[in-house]
Amino acid sequence: MKVAIIAESFLPLMNGVTHSLLKILHHLAERGDEVLVIAPSAKQHEATEVAGARVLRLPAVPLTGYRNLRVAVGGVNRLRVLLNEFQPDVVHLASPFILGWRAAQAAQQLGLPIVAVYQTDVPGYAAKYGVPFLENKAWERVENIHLAATRTLAPSSHAVTELRSHGIPRVQLWPRGVDTVRFHPAKRSQLFRQQVAPGGERIIGYVGRLALEKQLEDLAAISELPGTKLVIVGEGPLGAELRNRFPDAYFTGFLDGEELAVAVASFDLFVHPGELETFCQTIQEAMASGVPVVATGRGGPLDLVESSKTGWLYPPGELAQFRSYVLDLIGDDAKREAFATAAFRTVQGRTWQAVCARLIEHYHDAIAEHAMATTSMKGSR
Repeated sequence: MKVAIIAESFLPLMNGVTHSLLKILHHLAERGDEVLVIAPSAKQHEATEVAGARVLRLPAVPLTGYRNLRVAVGGVNRLRVLLNEFQPDVVHLASPFILGWRAAQAAQQLGLPIVAVYQTDVPGYAAKYGVPFLENKAWERVENIHLAATRTLAPSSHAVTELRSHGIPRVQLWPRGVDTVRFHPAKRSQLFRQQVAPGGERIIGYVGRLALEKQLEDLAAISELPGTKLVIVGEGPLGAELRNRFPDAYFTGFLDGEELAVAVASFDLFVHPGELETFCQTIQEAMASGVPVVATGRGGPLDLVESSKTGWLYPPGELAQFRSYVLDLIGDDAKREAFATAAFRTVQGRTWQAVCARLIEHYHDAIAEHAMATTSMKGSR
């Protein structure tokens, strides 16, 4: 089939949206599908083809306070022209908000079926970044996009419930896969452990953007536990501030590929304090690496972590409980090992192959539903 993917963010910026898109593109390429990706310009490393898909870039400007994230400019007409030229069977909106909203309108005007993949809690980000008056406006935008969609895919049961509570119909659960070959306990490295914790400390690790929405200030609750070393993997706008705040932590900077897999497998415990995760791919990667998890009990982690089996979930804001759960696993080698084994077993079978195959089914269903709705509308005239 012919698939047009509208990406709110794309390479060279690596995040959860880009990561999942790359998996999808490789799967579509293996099937022999024809794919067009429309994404914001990046000013560097702008490949015109990725995994067999043609990539068209729209002019974009950097987002204030987060210069690596770029917002595409241009109107609905431009997107309508591009989509009309490509004539896709289905339009895939990846984490739509600004560019995705324009694409939704363009696709509607052309009578194309739309699959909108909800992946970022933009309304929650607005509140977290100190502009709560924009939260309702952001929800209006999210609602308008997904009301226009033939089908909406959400990555977790929490996200499905939240979207439905806002009156958004046709929402289906579509979780994410994990590469259980790349992320594996066999990648554990004594060399890495000696480098970051030369005193033999237990390693407590975090992986992700160093940004306000990740609530990394909450790591203060566990940053100075005796016999432990906090290791923070990632970069972002709060990088310098966090390095000052946690001078005893080890910051690796951004890691990818084998370096990331080695780092994660070398942790003793993985922590994630953010409350705005619609899924949280890094939790799955830690579990696949045989590392138990302590995370906040809201959003995506609710589907991923089984308390008292693969890790612990603590109530949002309850930092004393966060600290207590970390101490529980750091201080008990046998329990931590049991949780690690259970975490590893839990994610086996969650392959990207299976997840992407289900996406193709969603595409076909959306095409059929759109055709039926179009026929019904014509018949009622």
